[in-house]
Amino acid sequence: MPAGRPGPAAQSARRPPPLLPLLLLCVLGAPRPGSGAHTAVISPQDPTLLIGSSLQATCSVHGDQPGPTAEGLYWTLNGRRLPPELSRVLNTSTLALALANLNGSRQQSGDNLVCHARDGSILAGSCLYVGLPPEKPFNISCWSKNMKDLTCRWTPGAHGETFLHTNYSLKYKLRWYGQDNTCEEYHTVGPHSCHIPKDLALFTPYEIWVEATNRLGSARSDVLTLDILDVVTTDPPPDVHVSRVGGLEDQLSVRWVSPPALKDFLFQAKYQIRYRVEDSVDWKVVDDVSNQTSCRLAGLKPGTVYFVQVRCNPFGIYGSKKAGIWSEWSHPTAASTPRSERPGPGGGACEPRGGEPSSGPVRRELKQFLGWLKKHAYCSNLSFRLYDQWRAWMQKSHKTRNQDEGILPSGRRGAARGPAR
Repeated sequence: MPAGRPGPAAQSARRPPPLLPLLLLCVLGAPRPGSGAHTAVISPQDPTLLIGSSLQATCSVHGDQPGPTAEGLYWTLNGRRLPPELSRVLNTSTLALALANLNGSRQQSGDNLVCHARDGSILAGSCLYVGLPPEKPFNISCWSKNMKDLTCRWTPGAHGETFLHTNYSLKYKLRWYGQDNTCEEYHTVGPHSCHIPKDLALFTPYEIWVEATNRLGSARSDVLTLDILDVVTTDPPPDVHVSRVGGLEDQLSVRWVSPPALKDFLFQAKYQIRYRVEDSVDWKVVDDVSNQTSCRLAGLKPGTVYFVQVRCNPFGIYGSKKAGIWSEWSHPTAASTPRSERPGPGGGACEPRGGEPSSGPVRRELKQFLGWLKKHAYCSNLSFRLYDQWRAWMQKSHKTRNQDEGILPSGRRGAARGPAR
């Protein structure tokens, strides 16, 4: 059943022509006695009820001259006329209303319950608030980008929706001797967030919590205790560049610039890289980048477009032993690996036979080692040098072997191949 409507009987009500002022009643205030020759009063005025509750309301007409009687009155809820069977006449000037099993308000500013005269004029109005008390906020997380500010966000509750306007206040104080302070800059990084811009102390823990309040009650989160130095983060690394590594078809080089905050506040940092192929949503993360600002990705597919992102985590700030908070990922940067020039299976190339020198123990070990390296992205300078040395050694070995085979006399080459069949 949609929120804010009474039971099934009320849903079959006839719909009168829309009354524009009804939409503003709970914002501007309902009509009150004294606005005309004949007015009415709704009781209770502006009630607040739990979901599932019942409401007994009355509309009583007042005036010195003969005017509307209870028999000519009717009710509307949010502009829809309620069925007459929900009402009953108590006396000549009073019409009662009974609503059962109320749902949550359709609007947080309250539903419009209005008493009308026979001609449709508004005699009185009331704001009906139906909802739930706030739940305990949880999952508070905070971070700082300059060691003087703090931004926090939280989750409003297990179910979240209260159907009533709920106010959230972020409170904070120094752990041992501070007074309570209230954050003032809300919705900075989302609907449930707040930013404390300055004047925070270092080397002293803060206590942080969130209070939620609405018409039906209040709730308070658990207290989060933190030191500003332990929740430092930065902007993503800027100027990420991805390029090919010469003609190597299975590699890309990634370079970036350290976030400016690392220099301004003498942070140390470690980085992560993630990459994916163009037509995939699955990222592969490279964790072992350490504090370098470049990395070479290996084991990639030839002729393939890759998207690459980098993020930063500051640590060791003023001797803090805790890691900072990972930044957001940088904007994706795209690059493609060179297309393979080697013919694939069925393209006319012959795999070496078991009796040829290229398949000996040394050659197999080199292929196994190279295969292991190609399956991993590697980012240390040692890995760069080691991989390049192995590749150069293999190319030189292959060239030397070809030259040795090329200078063999034709008779020996024929003998090496064995008798023709």
